[in-house]
Amino acid sequence: MTEIQTQSLPVSLKGKDVLGAARTGSGKTLSFLVPVLEILYRQKWGPADGLGALVISPTRELAIQIFEVLRSIGGYHNFSAGLVIGGKNLKDERDRLSKMNILVATPGRLLQHMDQTVGFEADNLQVLVLDEADRILDMGFSRTLSALLSHLPKSRQTLLFSATQTDSVSDLARLSLKDPVHIGIQETGADGTAATAIPPTLEQHYMTCPLDQKLSVLWGFIKTHLQSKVLVFLSSCKQVRFVFETFCRMHPGVSLLNIHGKLKQTARLGMYTKFTTAKHAVLFATDVAARGLDFPAVDWVVQVDAPEDADTYIHRVGRTARYQSKGKALLFLMPSEEEGMKAALAAKGIEVQKIKAKMSKVQNIENQLQNLAFQDPEIKYLGQRAFVSYMRSIHLHKDKSIFKLAELPSERFAESLGLAGAPKIKFLSKELAKQKKNKSRAVEAAQAEILKEKEAEADSEDSDGDDGEVHDSSEEEPADDEDEEPAKPAKAGAVRTKYDRMFERKNQNVLSEHYSKLIEAGEDDGDEDDFITLKRADHDLGGLDLPDEAADISKRKQRMGKAKRTLLTGGMGRKLIFDDEGNPHELYEMEAADRWIEDKGGLKGVTQEGLKFAEGEVGKMRVTNVLDKEEAREKKREKKRKRKEREKAAEGDMGGPLVVGPVSDDDGYVSPEFDLPSASGSEDDAEMWVAPPAKRSKTSHAEPQRTAVEDDEELALRLLRQRQ
Repeated sequence: MTEIQTQSLPVSLKGKDVLGAARTGSGKTLSFLVPVLEILYRQKWGPADGLGALVISPTRELAIQIFEVLRSIGGYHNFSAGLVIGGKNLKDERDRLSKMNILVATPGRLLQHMDQTVGFEADNLQVLVLDEADRILDMGFSRTLSALLSHLPKSRQTLLFSATQTDSVSDLARLSLKDPVHIGIQETGADGTAATAIPPTLEQHYMTCPLDQKLSVLWGFIKTHLQSKVLVFLSSCKQVRFVFETFCRMHPGVSLLNIHGKLKQTARLGMYTKFTTAKHAVLFATDVAARGLDFPAVDWVVQVDAPEDADTYIHRVGRTARYQSKGKALLFLMPSEEEGMKAALAAKGIEVQKIKAKMSKVQNIENQLQNLAFQDPEIKYLGQRAFVSYMRSIHLHKDKSIFKLAELPSERFAESLGLAGAPKIKFLSKELAKQKKNKSRAVEAAQAEILKEKEAEADSEDSDGDDGEVHDSSEEEPADDEDEEPAKPAKAGAVRTKYDRMFERKNQNVLSEHYSKLIEAGEDDGDEDDFITLKRADHDLGGLDLPDEAADISKRKQRMGKAKRTLLTGGMGRKLIFDDEGNPHELYEMEAADRWIEDKGGLKGVTQEGLKFAEGEVGKMRVTNVLDKEEAREKKREKKRKRKEREKAAEGDMGGPLVVGPVSDDDGYVSPEFDLPSASGSEDDAEMWVAPPAKRSKTSHAEPQRTAVEDDEELALRLLRQRQ
């Protein structure tokens, strides 16, 4: 067992609250999962007892990792364990949540279930675990944690583990822990704290690098470490995406991955799994991957952007050199950050050795990035967003002794990202406006006196006065200030419906309004911009209500008119084909007869060519003849089938087939009455001409009954026609 496990397990199994701190990769996960299983096993916890243990982690990836470790060590227990994180189906989690004994969750989704899920209660909770609790508070979950603690019973055991402990965690410990036992915390000064936090097998280095050369140095580092597993940290999601997209298109020769908070959960999990199983890969990440994640066999941790404080540095470099394994860490520092960061690390007892990059290995990729930005507007847009997000991160850092926004070469940094110029940034304009506003009153008073003296001199020299220039110059600065101020928000009392929000939606790609705002035009191009810029969207010319003739013309007539205009102006187009050498030819070209006969080998060759052509045509005609005959037979069969269908339909209408001859044979002659032979003499003939019984009709209507007189008349007519 590790040191933290040896010291914390006996205390945790006694039921006491623990506040533990140990260096990264020292086995803190088992230090709280083993007591969780053991405590529930001793109490014979069952499915009917409800939720018994709750583990809260700051990030989704860390929660997934804790859940996998719990599955591996708890396979012989009968407890039901669940994972509740953002990005998954809320309904599926609701259906299964009431059956869980052990739950691993992130704060936001857990609080959502506690507020919304019916039947989910934690009244019988026995153990609460907060992993990386200081990071939870840094990420803004302090209110969420307070709300979660209000849902939990006070008679519980609480375990807090982290690699670093801050005052905020101590405050949280005073609120939620009862007489906690501090484990792994040495109050012997900064050296003791550093020895606890940094793995002893970690090699730490840093190099000074200008801001505009960071990507070139990073590209050279990746090209020289193709057989290594590298984790690269950047300060913002937009930077991670920009570096990932551009480096992927430049094909460094190693697998590139990225992970940040803006990715969907499935994509984040896929990237995490790929980097965990890969032998050689480069992962670009934000600080979402800096806490608790156990990536096996990471060779290098490269921090392109400086961490916000020493604790973040400790957690970043802790992704390598995990539990007796070796690792290396490299930190890029700008000249303005070197002294401040070294002092902050020294306060924690961390010594970092300075190294220099081999300039022969550094490749300048500025031209390649410019080419990518020129070819693809999306890359250009990502570069602009990366520029703005980096400047904003520097602006929001608290330690201004390290991060000095005014000393950054913004123009050169924009060029290194492949941009033609630095995008406009609102918070920089606010800073300049604030500096103008906070000028010392003495300087303003001196400037006011100078202006008064100039006005007095101008009044004495010219009786007409020359106050116009002074007035204009005094109005220039307020005009600039107005341009720098952001737009005023809408009135708070206005009611916005869902349709208003729908029409206010805007594109998030290069078609967005933000993309056009990032492009700042030069001062010399003001006239041209005024020429092509729409000043009034509702501008309308009054008094010219001309009818729109094109609106009455159909689209077909418009196309016909366009085709006629094309024929009149340019004529019909020609189709050309190109041979292997690239020479154009007409689609159908006539070849000279002499040359063709010569190519065929004279008259004999032409004769043979004709015979071959005739044989081919005869074969085609035979095939066509067979197909035509088959088609004719098919048409005859179809015609016969339709005729039979018509006959059946006619029989159905008449109620059955008729027993008399066809109506067309009757010429309208009415024969006189004759003395018919006796019944005995003409019995045989009568039997010959008796019609067969009619078939029963399929129709539902009843047929009228025929009388004997009608039958006799019909028989007499037939006999007369036969004798004639």
